[in-house]
Amino acid sequence: MVAARLLDLTRLVSRLGRGPMTGIDRVEQAYLTHLLAQDAPLYGLVRTGAGFLLLDPAGCAGFAKLCATPSNLPSADLLSRLMHRHDLTRARAETAARQLALARAVRPGLPRLLRHVPRGASYMNVGHANLAAKTLSCLSSQGFRVTVIVHDTIPLDHPEFARPGTVAPFRKKLAAVSAHASQILHLSHATQAQTEAQLARLGRVPPGHVAPLGVETARPDPAQLPPGLNLTAPYFVTLGTIEPRKNHALLLDVWERLPHPAPQLYIVGNRGWADPALLTRLDALPADGPIKLLHGLPDAAVMALVQGARALLAPSRAEGFGLPPLEAASLGTAVIAADLAVTRELLGNKAVYLPALDLYPWVETIARQTIQPQIFGQQTDWTPPTWAAHFKTVLSLGC
Repeated sequence: MVAARLLDLTRLVSRLGRGPMTGIDRVEQAYLTHLLAQDAPLYGLVRTGAGFLLLDPAGCAGFAKLCATPSNLPSADLLSRLMHRHDLTRARAETAARQLALARAVRPGLPRLLRHVPRGASYMNVGHANLAAKTLSCLSSQGFRVTVIVHDTIPLDHPEFARPGTVAPFRKKLAAVSAHASQILHLSHATQAQTEAQLARLGRVPPGHVAPLGVETARPDPAQLPPGLNLTAPYFVTLGTIEPRKNHALLLDVWERLPHPAPQLYIVGNRGWADPALLTRLDALPADGPIKLLHGLPDAAVMALVQGARALLAPSRAEGFGLPPLEAASLGTAVIAADLAVTRELLGNKAVYLPALDLYPWVETIARQTIQPQIFGQQTDWTPPTWAAHFKTVLSLGC
């Protein structure tokens, strides 16, 4: 058994107070919650604008409570305001982390900070943040076993879907993982193959292990849905940040070609980055039309919307894991998805798979599902992956 665990919390701090968490945020939070309940003491490492913070087990427990109630963020202190003059939310989050910290240090002082963690500890980075070569090299040289989750390598596999200016930094992160990670956790065999192909180009492929993420849905609560939604007529839902790889444009094209009257489509997700043409189309949608944009919904409302839908639509052109289809299937909702290897691996015959760029199969399938709804793969013994199984695998690896 490991002497202690050091969990990187940099991503959670950067996301605290910004509304509903994204998929990777939820993973880091799940690790925080689960590892706090283990026998080995849990420490937290946070990279801030001013350096590093170290949280002891009590600090990690306090931070977990803050994640559950982010409205309790304190006012930003002077240092955080200076570091994040144009981002008050980040300033408040770093202030909260600093108040909970056991110790702090400027970046060259990381080795001194790590002396507070018991010898023989393992370091875990599950959020794609703080994957810097100097940080991982320091941790490795201090005797930490470095375990990293690589969620996907989409910026390198599909740079056309990456936010401008992010491809080169992501390559540097993966190069640091290649050089210094003791082992890598992969979320599927499909993503493992893609990740290890990129790692091989960078010089070293650390040992890899597959551990699918757990699927836990909030209890559906229609009472938390905004007023004015017509949930008695047939409708479809798509979940995900509005960005190029999610392929929202295909669904807009589909709805232009569906027989009249078209069913309702609810697009649930915040705006990320998207090409101006797509944003223009979304902005031009009529308020009384069949397509509505929803964002900022609580999890219970989103799950209620998914549970009542004719199908969840997942036309994404690239995914590292793809949580919404798994959540929908676990609720008994039909799934119509782009034909991705990772989705087939995780869902099997619980979905209908269509080409991501072929418009007309989507039109035909959605029109048919509107009139004659079906739940796909009813005879299968498919069950969603669980966090218990995930952590059983992870903790058996000496993490």
